[in-house]
Amino acid sequence: MGIRLDGTTDTISAPGSDLNLGQSGDSVKVASEVQLPTAGALSNRNIMINGAMQVAQRGTVVNAGNEYGGPDRYKFGKNDGAYTISQDTDVPSGSGFAKSYKIDVTSAASSTGTQYVFLRQMIEGQDLQHLKKGTSSAESLTLQFWVKSTKTGTYVVQLYDIDTSPNRQICKTYTVNSSNTWEYKTITFAGDTTGAFDSDNAASLEINWWLYAGSTYTSGTLQTSWGTYSNANAAVGQVNAADSTSNNIFFTGVQLEVGSKATPFEHRSFGDEIARCQRYYGKIRLANQEWIYNESNSANQKWHQIYIPFTMRANPSVDVSDLTTGDAVGGLTGVINSVTPQAPGDTPGRISSRVTMSASGGTARYIYHHDWWNGDYVSLSAEL
Repeated sequence: MGIRLDGTTDTISAPGSDLNLGQSGDSVKVASEVQLPTAGALSNRNIMINGAMQVAQRGTVVNAGNEYGGPDRYKFGKNDGAYTISQDTDVPSGSGFAKSYKIDVTSAASSTGTQYVFLRQMIEGQDLQHLKKGTSSAESLTLQFWVKSTKTGTYVVQLYDIDTSPNRQICKTYTVNSSNTWEYKTITFAGDTTGAFDSDNAASLEINWWLYAGSTYTSGTLQTSWGTYSNANAAVGQVNAADSTSNNIFFTGVQLEVGSKATPFEHRSFGDEIARCQRYYGKIRLANQEWIYNESNSANQKWHQIYIPFTMRANPSVDVSDLTTGDAVGGLTGVINSVTPQAPGDTPGRISSRVTMSASGGTARYIYHHDWWNGDYVSLSAEL
């Protein structure tokens, strides 16, 4: 219905068909068979970061342990078997995705008991306040994703409340019907009226995709409604997707949103996504011919300031394993010993890191030139 300046109205129809704005659930409407939210912005619906698996700053990790690798913000966890995790170009046809998270089983997991394999993303509490958890108005959540696995059968997805004491969980199952075939899944979780999420920058919610679970996690009854966490009720029915070195598992198109219906995937630009990822992990490449200063009266102590160009979640740990040594002016050879972040001050992440170098020769309180190679970088991590 359109409103003219003279107060009369016109009916507006979609080109080629009538416009249907009929109700289709408690969280969406249908306009020409497209689901749209009834409240809130059309953007920023996806609580997950890097759902399209676009950003992979760490690259491939061979023999991955309990660590981040492959696409950013997803933590791989295991205590049995061996795996390579990576970003891959195998994606569902016509879905609009170009990248996926790949888990390649290189040594099978076959033990029973406390063994586990899972994929996880953790969310800060301050980004979850709109879920109204712990109130009578607690919001339901719908998770959607694409999955491709060699192993068919029942899989478990778990939401785990880190903040409430005792911790709480809700678990749902989905089925991989066909081997090595992309399948689209949606799962809805009820809102939890018990236990609020803390409003801070610490982890409050885990989303866990189980891939294998020993009897410690499968001996009870699956916790399909919110309740106190129990190991035995966490992954009941979970198939062993890691029982053969022929197995691969892929994920992409991950979206978690408020409501009981899955709306179309929120595609973000690469620039938007990497900015979100750099809150938790980032690399700073060093250009050639940077300057270092011989700070102390000792001829063997030099430092160089590296300013972080993005705001991080907290004061990061710093890894300098990808730096090489080089020659400075006057034949001074620098060897990097350590990097220590300064105190974060008022704004976490807006800090500088000091590279302490020891070297032979040189003159106290002189400025020297150090040749960093193009591939040199420091890595900064403030992961949850």
